[in-house]
Amino acid sequence: MGARTVVSTALAHSPMRLLTPRNHGHAAWVYTSLFGDGLVDGDHLSLEMRVAAGATALLSSRGNTRIYRSPQGCRSVLSAQVEKGALLVLVPDPTTCYAGARFEQHQDIHLAPGASLILMDLVTTGRRATGERWDFAHFSSALRVSREGRALFDERWLLDPAQGALSERLGRFDALGTVLLVGPASAAAREALAERLGTLPVTPGAPLVCSASPIGSDGLVLRAAATSPELLMHTATDWLSFLPALLGDDPWAHGN
Repeated sequence: MGARTVVSTALAHSPMRLLTPRNHGHAAWVYTSLFGDGLVDGDHLSLEMRVAAGATALLSSRGNTRIYRSPQGCRSVLSAQVEKGALLVLVPDPTTCYAGARFEQHQDIHLAPGASLILMDLVTTGRRATGERWDFAHFSSALRVSREGRALFDERWLLDPAQGALSERLGRFDALGTVLLVGPASAAAREALAERLGTLPVTPGAPLVCSASPIGSDGLVLRAAATSPELLMHTATDWLSFLPALLGDDPWAHGN
């Protein structure tokens, strides 16, 4: 059996806990889980992680991150250091903001030379079964990826009804997402995905709209808007269908 990455230290405080399930691959897996099934007014999550040189780590979640009505707002901050030759796979389930929710998310990821990042970031509309469609009060998401102090990717999403009714602005779409692939670990997958998405036709009224854009010499960003959260999740996991072979186990086959 080859080298295997292990979790050397894990510490969490309420409302978050960290689960480190065993798997059949060589990577260390960490899942976040929230007490109470979501974030309520005033909750502030702060997560720091380091992936040591040559190691492989997967960070995911147990179910959607639900943001409940929160007049004062909720916040989540992730800071990750990925050292030389290491790989971080960051693939949480979607963020879902309910009516009246206010949420800010910041992700700051630092890559050393030769380090790799595979990231999935999805946001979906609220409780569709009760008629909610983008009824939250505020959502912002900032993602910054740097290598040796230089920004590779720096982006912020802002969805706020102050700029106009969200359900009208987003039209038929109920889910938005980004998949980011950087570094040598995903080189073959990036090439295949860029070619595949580059040949897709543009169809008016399609349930799924997606695009692919290069980032420097060793990165690719994939974006999608879908008419349902299920379609978006299916699309994103299909794009990442190379992960089981890369990790030695399938992170979506265990039902979280």
